[in-house]
Amino acid sequence: MPDRTTQSWAELNVASPDDLAGLFQALAAELAADVAAAGEEAALRAVRDRWLGRKSGRLARIRDQWLAAAPREWKPAVGQLYNALARQAESEFARAQARFAAVQAQAMIVEDAVDTTLPGRAQPAGPAHPVLRILDRITDVFVRLGYSVATGPEIETAYYNFEALNIPADHPARDDQDTIYLAGAGEELLLRTHTSPVQIRAMQAQEPPLRIVAPGRVYRHDAPDASHSPMFHQIEGLAVDRDLTLGDLKGTLDHFARELFGAAATTRFRPSYFPFTEPSAEMDVSCILCHGAGCRACKQTGWIEILGCGMIHPALYRAVGYDAARWSGFAFGMGVERVAMLYYGVDDLQRFYSGDLRFLEQFAT
Repeated sequence: MPDRTTQSWAELNVASPDDLAGLFQALAAELAADVAAAGEEAALRAVRDRWLGRKSGRLARIRDQWLAAAPREWKPAVGQLYNALARQAESEFARAQARFAAVQAQAMIVEDAVDTTLPGRAQPAGPAHPVLRILDRITDVFVRLGYSVATGPEIETAYYNFEALNIPADHPARDDQDTIYLAGAGEELLLRTHTSPVQIRAMQAQEPPLRIVAPGRVYRHDAPDASHSPMFHQIEGLAVDRDLTLGDLKGTLDHFARELFGAAATTRFRPSYFPFTEPSAEMDVSCILCHGAGCRACKQTGWIEILGCGMIHPALYRAVGYDAARWSGFAFGMGVERVAMLYYGVDDLQRFYSGDLRFLEQFAT
């Protein structure tokens, strides 16, 4: 079939609109036949170039030779028929391309088909992180004693992080050199510096008696070094009941130390100060590395400080609406990384967060 688009307007010898419409209908049928005959993507690209080529394509010749040269009274009809043919061409090629894509996708499905009857490939499971392993062990000791696990938000208010815990406004811990305040929030919102706010929230939500441990992440403005990190883990403990004494606190923590470090572990308590407990103490555990003989880890003393504790300050009871005349209780808290370093004999806290698989794989068993 001769290519009519190579003819000039004068050579077309169009005498009426019907002649013009018939000519474009023949071109549309030829376009559809060419697209349908393209059996692969390369052939389709050749057909597209023949019809839609920017300079020598058939539609370009219609635009440049017929539409430009047609008399003024014929231009609207030529323009409408040209636009209709151009829209048909785009539609025909889009459908053909979609058809090839569907065939290709189906072929890939068949090629990549998975036989679901075959046994799967076992993926190696990463070991629990050593810090989380210690956190779970500590938690488990207290859960077996009847304590519940409580959690709270890591973004806290100054009230729960400080005021309700009897930490005054001029306390150094409230300075922004120690506490990470959230930008634009003043001192109202901050990243909690300890998990003690969970104790206040638990007491507000529950009448005594209660016993909880509160594990979680905490944040400080500390430069990373062998014994400090801006993010680390703590676990707080709280017990409120009738007639609890300092002896109950010491007995509970002594039991905890033996459960975690072994039956030979011993403890000692030294007076200390915390705003939220009175009296307050720090607990040392006998060095598990040298068994009290003295070494570098315990600075030749035979003892390693492990946690702070004390009897709950009456100000905390007032903050949560407890009657201090009826109830008594104790609280304690420890840094989990410090315990993990002691337990595993690690001399640099940063090793836990280095991402070095050679180090972490030591704790796989």
